[in-house]
Amino acid sequence: MTLIALSTASTYPESTAHAFGYAAQVGYDAVEVMVGIDALSQQTSAIKQLIEHHEMPVCAIHSPCLLWTQRVWGTEPWGKLERSAELASEVGADVVVVHPPFRWQKDYAAGFVEGIAALESSTGIAFAVENMYPWRASSRRGMEMYLPSWDPADHDYANTTIDLSHAAIAQADVVAMADRLGDRLRHVHLTDGSGSAKDEHLVPGRGAMGAAAFLAHIAEQGFGGHIVLEINTRKCSDRQERIADLAESLAFARQHFAVRAS
Repeated sequence: MTLIALSTASTYPESTAHAFGYAAQVGYDAVEVMVGIDALSQQTSAIKQLIEHHEMPVCAIHSPCLLWTQRVWGTEPWGKLERSAELASEVGADVVVVHPPFRWQKDYAAGFVEGIAALESSTGIAFAVENMYPWRASSRRGMEMYLPSWDPADHDYANTTIDLSHAAIAQADVVAMADRLGDRLRHVHLTDGSGSAKDEHLVPGRGAMGAAAFLAHIAEQGFGGHIVLEINTRKCSDRQERIADLAESLAFARQHFAVRAS
C-alpha cells in the first residue's frame, strides 16, 4: 500500500512534534522524520511518543546527511547510517533516505555503492539513495559535488528516491528518470521546482516539473513505495497558510496518483 506521508522538513522551522500534529490534522497517512538539529528528531523515545499520541506511523527516516546536519550523530558517515537504520527499526519504518556522499568525502564515496548494499543486507532496511544535482550559481552548467554521482540511476542501488525539486535544479526529466530506475524506485519526495539553481521545494503543481504527469506515470507503472511531501513552508505568514499548503499538497498527491492507480 502506497502511503502519502509528510516530511518533518516541510514544517521547518517548527519542531518535529509540530510536524506530527500537522500531519494528523491535515490527514496524512504517515510521517517521514528528518533527523536534524531538532533534538526530538534524534530520540527514539520521543518519536515513539509522537507516534502513539497522534496515532501517526513513521514510514521513513531521512538520515542526517545534509550540509547543515553534518555533525548530527557525529561526523563518521557509516555510523550515522547505522544509527538511522536502528532508529527506523525501532519506530517501524522500512526506509532510510540517504544522499550520495559529497565530493570531499572521498573515502566514504569509494565504497558507497557496496556499503549501502551491505547495510541493506545486515539491517533489512531499504536505503533509498536520493537524486541530487550539480551545484550551479546560474543557468550555466554546474559542478559535480556528489560522488560517485548525483544521479542514482548511474549505479546499481537496489532502492532509490526521486526528489522533484532536486531534479528541477539538475534540469532532469523525472519521468525518464523513473523509467531508468524501474522497480528500484522505492521512494518519492513529492515537491516541485522552477528549474532555477535554488532548491525550492515548491508545493507540487506550482513549478515546472510536471508533477501531476509524474504521479500518473508511476501509478501506471505500479509504484508501491511511499510518496512523501517535502515542501518548503518557511515563507508562510502564519499557521493557517502553512496548513493550507500542506492540505493542497496532500490533495494533489491523492488526486493525481490515485486517479490512474484505480
